[in-house]
Amino acid sequence: MGIAFEKSGGLVPAIIQDSRTGEVLMLGFMNAEALAETQRTREVVFFSRSRNRLWKKGESSGHVLRVLEIRIDCDADALLLRVVPLGPGVCHEGYRSCFFRQLEGSGCVRTAAKQSFDPAKVYAPGTPR
Repeated sequence: MGIAFEKSGGLVPAIIQDSRTGEVLMLGFMNAEALAETQRTREVVFFSRSRNRLWKKGESSGHVLRVLEIRIDCDADALLLRVVPLGPGVCHEGYRSCFFRQLEGSGCVRTAAKQSFDPAKVYAPGTPR
């Protein structure tokens, strides 16, 4: 069974999940080349839509995601990668997960987690995150 990259213009969403805790860490996009590189290296590689190129998670921060398992959804148009995160967090804003904000019933958004690292100490000024 192949991945249905053609359904969404060559990209599929890739959900990143901590294999130990089950926590969803982030969402990125992969094209066929990013998936092949991820499978080859066993480290997560995305396709950056803003930079229009492959992007290895952790290339700037060192917070690499080691892949244990890749699952495909029933429609073959989304991926779930179960990983071992190497580093204190995956979010470029300094959090363990990119999903650190919570939408309240009133429509307000609140921060629901504490920073796990200082991004200013991890990323050089001007470095794409």
